[in-house]
Amino acid sequence: MHRTIVIAVALLGTTAFSFAAAIPAHNIYGNYVEARTADVYTGPCFANSEVGLVGQLAVFGWKVTKGAWQGVDLDGLSVVGVVRAHHTFGDVYESAYPVKAVMIVDSRASLEQRLALQNFAKHMAGDLLQDVVRLDYELIELTFADNDIHSMQANLTAGNLAKISTRALDEGDQICHNEEVWYRPLNKLDHAMPAYSLANQWEGEGLGTTWSNPDKRSAFLGTFTTESE
Repeated sequence: MHRTIVIAVALLGTTAFSFAAAIPAHNIYGNYVEARTADVYTGPCFANSEVGLVGQLAVFGWKVTKGAWQGVDLDGLSVVGVVRAHHTFGDVYESAYPVKAVMIVDSRASLEQRLALQNFAKHMAGDLLQDVVRLDYELIELTFADNDIHSMQANLTAGNLAKISTRALDEGDQICHNEEVWYRPLNKLDHAMPAYSLANQWEGEGLGTTWSNPDKRSAFLGTFTTESE
């Protein structure tokens, strides 16, 4: 039996969900997942073989557990970004920009909530969602096994357009045995953990490409907290 590897990237030091009761009412918090087309947990030789060739495509999504944005309640709603960059995300020697993006907003949201979700996503992603070339509305689901992010088993679906499925990294996923977290998450998080992508899929329009890129060490799971505007 493989031993599960759990690796945490402490970006701000404290998990948002662990202290939910203590978070001020003017904050917004929840869970996050992303998957890229390059390994994020890897060794130098594998990373160097991928840079410039892959890793310029990604799907990521937020689910608001609790909170409001610009005075609009977003509890339980989600928003997804899908991006295509000029170059591998995270390469310190060459910029990934320009980046084209598609945004998918939870179809369960009201008109007011849809606008708030778009503004929230742009705030969280910054330049990644600066050039949104297409906006879609789909039913979005972001769930974790046993409702526990540390299960490392996440499932994100945005209609039939985008999908991420993950599991925990285990000992069998080590090839060089000097692997580490090579890239940071694409978006700012309180707490992040690399994971194995069982599915990383985009079947929509707007980016000039679609992909299915499963079975890579290319995902992050995390939590976020930010002050509501």
